[in-house]
Amino acid sequence: MPMKHAKRLPLKDLLVKYRIVVMIGAIVVLGFTGIFSVQARQKQATPHVQADKPATSRQISAQQRHVKRQLHTYFKKLTADGTTSITFYNLGVTKGSQSAKSAVANRFYKSGKLATSANAHTPEVTASTYKIYIAAYLFHLSSQQAYTWTPTNQDGFHRMIVNSDNDFPEGILDTYGLAGINEFLSSEGLYAPTFVMNQESMTTAASLQKMLLKLARADAPFNNAHNRQWLLSLMKQQVYRDGIPAGAAAATKGTLVADKVGWLADTNNDAGIVTLPNGQRYVLVIMTHGHGQTGFTGFPRMAKITKHVQKLVYNPQLVKNLE
Repeated sequence: MPMKHAKRLPLKDLLVKYRIVVMIGAIVVLGFTGIFSVQARQKQATPHVQADKPATSRQISAQQRHVKRQLHTYFKKLTADGTTSITFYNLGVTKGSQSAKSAVANRFYKSGKLATSANAHTPEVTASTYKIYIAAYLFHLSSQQAYTWTPTNQDGFHRMIVNSDNDFPEGILDTYGLAGINEFLSSEGLYAPTFVMNQESMTTAASLQKMLLKLARADAPFNNAHNRQWLLSLMKQQVYRDGIPAGAAAATKGTLVADKVGWLADTNNDAGIVTLPNGQRYVLVIMTHGHGQTGFTGFPRMAKITKHVQKLVYNPQLVKNLE
């Protein structure tokens, strides 16, 4: 049979089919182009997303080491001539405070992570900072029902802390004996003997810090809530505030300080618990002598040291850079 030839379509129909094929091809190409474009934008955005993620534990640890190294270098410079002893211990954040809301701040300022010191185990003249030890000893006796807080004793205690009067603590030393109080201090892991007959009382910055840490943490002998709050309240009221309190307030307005000072001849000391407005807390002990100091002339230097320490350690940018 003769072959049948395919019927040719009119030119008009061919053009219509051609246009349809071209349109389908264009749609396919545009589709792939859109997919690739989205993927490209996602890849470009990835570094930004990564940058917004909170810092890793490794990054936080690196920043902690950096700050601690800076602080220790500063302390070594301060203590190079042997006339200064200093300790710093970060206590972390206060529960319910502004800083407590930041996970990064909680990790970066975790208690003790930035602690450092210099010349802190060298015995120095206590001056009136020894009255913190007398307070601790009396709280210890009170917990054993071996001391009664009569109105007279309460008044003497108040004056010992707020005004740094000497009659009450000297009476305690006479009544209970130097050996017994030294034994108590030794049992607390502190430098002893602090009290030696006919000699100035001696201690170390490390020992003062250790006692203040017990007070800050409500550890024995400061585990009686009423007694602890009473002592802290008196320390916040003590009248000689040109050292740590002045420096802390100069660094951050609204900072609160519970401290005990001491001065004797060329010795100027200050030991305190510091609370920033955002809830961060730390313990700082500064013991100084020499440099022609007399009376309170060394207190502005202690204020300057405090201001530098607080601005270095609690610079808000440290946490912002990690968030």
